[in-house]
Amino acid sequence: MVSQHGILYAVHLITNQFGNLVAKVCECLLRNGALTLQAIVRRTELSPAKVRNCLLVLIQHNCAQAFILEESVSGEDAGEPGKALTQYIALFVNILHRVRFSKFMDVVSKELGGSCGELFRGLLEHGRLTVKQIVDRAGANAKESTNTVQEDLGKLVMAHYVECCPAPEPLVPPPDADTKKRAKSSKVMVEPLTLEQRVMAVAMPSAMRRFSFVPNADQVADDQQNVNQPPSKDVGEKRKLHDLESDTALEEEVECNWRANFEELLRRLRHKTCVDTIKVRFDDAAATVLSAMLEASRAEEDKVKTANSVPLSLNTIYEEVVKNEKNHSMTFDHVRTCLEELSCPPTFVKTDDESYSIDFTKITEAAQSEEIESIVLKRFGETAYKIFRLLFRAGCLMETDKIADKIFAEKKETSKTLFKMWQDGYLLMEVTLTFSSYKLVSAPP
Repeated sequence: MVSQHGILYAVHLITNQFGNLVAKVCECLLRNGALTLQAIVRRTELSPAKVRNCLLVLIQHNCAQAFILEESVSGEDAGEPGKALTQYIALFVNILHRVRFSKFMDVVSKELGGSCGELFRGLLEHGRLTVKQIVDRAGANAKESTNTVQEDLGKLVMAHYVECCPAPEPLVPPPDADTKKRAKSSKVMVEPLTLEQRVMAVAMPSAMRRFSFVPNADQVADDQQNVNQPPSKDVGEKRKLHDLESDTALEEEVECNWRANFEELLRRLRHKTCVDTIKVRFDDAAATVLSAMLEASRAEEDKVKTANSVPLSLNTIYEEVVKNEKNHSMTFDHVRTCLEELSCPPTFVKTDDESYSIDFTKITEAAQSEEIESIVLKRFGETAYKIFRLLFRAGCLMETDKIADKIFAEKKETSKTLFKMWQDGYLLMEVTLTFSSYKLVSAPP
């Protein structure tokens, strides 16, 4: 469930980039969930044409997804029983990714070069493009040849920075009843998938097609001719479901739109944050070992929010370390020592029977804590910085007098700083008859 502040921020981003009309439709989807075109028209009081154009803009820039729910339509959108209507859902996380575009560009440009970075910039600006559109844009800007552009696109796809777009209107089945029964009977808590997760799971193409690209300049022209061919069915003839599915498969073979793969880019940014955090807390050698572990386990990460990496043996880690010529001076014992340091509290690397795995949660929390501490230091000063560190480590309410004693500060100055931090929402305060106690907010602004 998206918070009210999250909705306001997302609407602010859409307003700045696409205008008030698109933002109004986006806000309607964020606040009400999946809606049909008619329902959006009723809630926004815009004309169907304007709503349709706004939805096309959101879909083009990967901020919304259309789908058909394989269930009987009910409520205010009810039509014929069992009739499936196209619905639209806002992709909140993708909207927030728009503020990370500059970081995404840095990742691609540093790893694959300026030409790939410029091609990737076009996908960020336009949302999704066909191969022909990518070639035309690159040729108009830099006068590059078709083969060069397609080679750069192939590099982006091979690195998983670019992916084939999801299906335009996937048919989403209802939740599996057997899965619900197993979840109820199982002792392990199973979190049900949200509607957005179900939609995107069905819409995304298979892994082979998602990252499959064969440079072929002549294929683009052939595909365009196939698209313009008339349909085989006679006008007015009723089409069955298997016919629609076969036609959809044919259209996917004919043309594929490409877009940035935010999931892989976030994973790379997360890895960079982990390495930078370890480098600051330990040294370059520990950061090198952690980077090697990330590289060795990257293929096994099936989602961005992974709590731990797959277990790796010491031999596997050492082999990955020495693959880089700069690390040939590192010995086997040196790598073992670094892993032992990373295994000490706070445990950034877990050990289990000569196997090592990265605790992403611990490293991420440490990085977030350091970031918030720097914000507190700049905004409130050194006394507030000490208070924040003390309360963060305590994790419970503490009296004002006790806080002042712990940080070696005067009670008057401590009370003034605590009150200011409480006013700005950084602390929670509990007042009793004898004293006031403070603790950290779970998510400081």
